[in-house]
Amino acid sequence: MKVQMKDEPIINENKKHEQLNTFRVDDLGKTMTTNQGLKISEDEFSLKAGERGPTLMEDFHFREKITHFDHERIPERVVHARGFGVHGEFQVYKAMKEFTKAKFLQDPSVKTPVFVRFSTVIGFRGSADTVRDVRGMATKFYTEEGNYDLVNNNMAVFFIQDAIKFPDIIHANKPEPHNEIPQATAAHDTFWDFVVKNQETAHQIMWV
Repeated sequence: MKVQMKDEPIINENKKHEQLNTFRVDDLGKTMTTNQGLKISEDEFSLKAGERGPTLMEDFHFREKITHFDHERIPERVVHARGFGVHGEFQVYKAMKEFTKAKFLQDPSVKTPVFVRFSTVIGFRGSADTVRDVRGMATKFYTEEGNYDLVNNNMAVFFIQDAIKFPDIIHANKPEPHNEIPQATAAHDTFWDFVVKNQETAHQIMWV
């Protein structure tokens, strides 16, 4: 038995446990889900063709788990690298039954957790927030039926009409490869070459 001396400070043995409680997660009684919020019963067996057959490619959770493993070292985003995010709640003003069956849009009393990320487009993650650039806003809704993603730009139109040109317009906007100039802007010849050769960009140029 330890005797407490008069001038000896009182040590709270539970203090560190109390600090760690902030970072502990209790999953007892909670349902396991995929990255997209779909409920699953287990995470250790893939679908197979028969008792000893090969793994089936239709096993979407197996593909998701391996893909997640392959991408654990995440490089900088090609676009929208500069940004910041906020957590919040979404609450619909009135039921949207006539437009959708999405459960989180049916009851005005339901609050859905969301994460919103605001970003610029062309600049690297250390670029300025004040550049003249298109702005993006991505919202993830954590609904009871799974995660729902909504992606937006602050422009009413876009540079291209066919998605196959998306890599081309981004490459045209990026800095010159030999000097990394200009940063977070499209004030160079490669961008204007793209504009001249793709007249569909004219409407967007008027906005920018």
